Amino acid sequence: MTYDLSPSSVDSKSAGDIYFVTRGGSDTRQTIMQMRLNSILFDLGETLLDFGKVDLPGLFRQGAAAAYEYLRELGQPLPHFGRFHRLMLGQLRWRLVANRLLHRDFDARVLLKRLGGHLGQTLTAAQLDQLAWRWYQPLSACATVEPGTREMLEGFRNCGLNLAVVSNTFVPGPTLDRHLASENLLDLLPLRVYSCDVSYRKPDSRIFRKALAALNIQPQQAMFVGDSLIADVWGANRLGMISILKSPAGRTSRWIRPRHRIRSLLELPALVARYL
Repeated sequence: MTYDLSPSSVDSKSAGDIYFVTRGGSDTRQTIMQMRLNSILFDLGETLLDFGKVDLPGLFRQGAAAAYEYLRELGQPLPHFGRFHRLMLGQLRWRLVANRLLHRDFDARVLLKRLGGHLGQTLTAAQLDQLAWRWYQPLSACATVEPGTREMLEGFRNCGLNLAVVSNTFVPGPTLDRHLASENLLDLLPLRVYSCDVSYRKPDSRIFRKALAALNIQPQQAMFVGDSLIADVWGANRLGMISILKSPAGRTSRWIRPRHRIRSLLELPALVARYL
């Protein structure tokens, strides 16, 4: 499948015309600037990767069991599994509460290392990465990718667009990169900004600005695609990015309005063509 991103069918008053209004004293000046779309930034969960409704407690227990077995294979000191599971769950809940209060994120490897130290374990960086993957793997198995997503991303790349991921997550970057690689998407997303690496969470403008700075572009040259009205749409809108809400259910908000709405990622090429 190939995608035609030609803007030839779009009239001169296309969505690619970016309007800025500048007010100074009693004077109002309106400047029309033509800024060609340079980059598309994506959220990860429920945008590029669809998890749907899952049994999180059950998946957490499966992940804890996989992590426990890996530590046992390494010969690390361990309590009985019930206590290990309770310790992991307690640490995670405490960190999530702290996240909400501080609006910051953490790397799950820090949690795993702290728990391991409490239990007398000593792990290398590579072993911590593998432990995090074992813990996450049951959830990764639930993910699906819309058929045609790779071909769509290749089409974007072939017409000169930069592609990136900006995601709120405490799952370590190497773990998510491994998941994206297993879905045959990693090579198409060379820039990945994970909140666990920078601490800031969307809609904090700093995490968006970090990605924009890495791409060396202005917000008006970027499109952001995500499933959250607050984290993704509101965050992108505040900076002047082109916001796209992916919502299969077609949900709406009176207060937060995306520039465009889609139910499927495969609706993107037609929208992107309007900004080229």
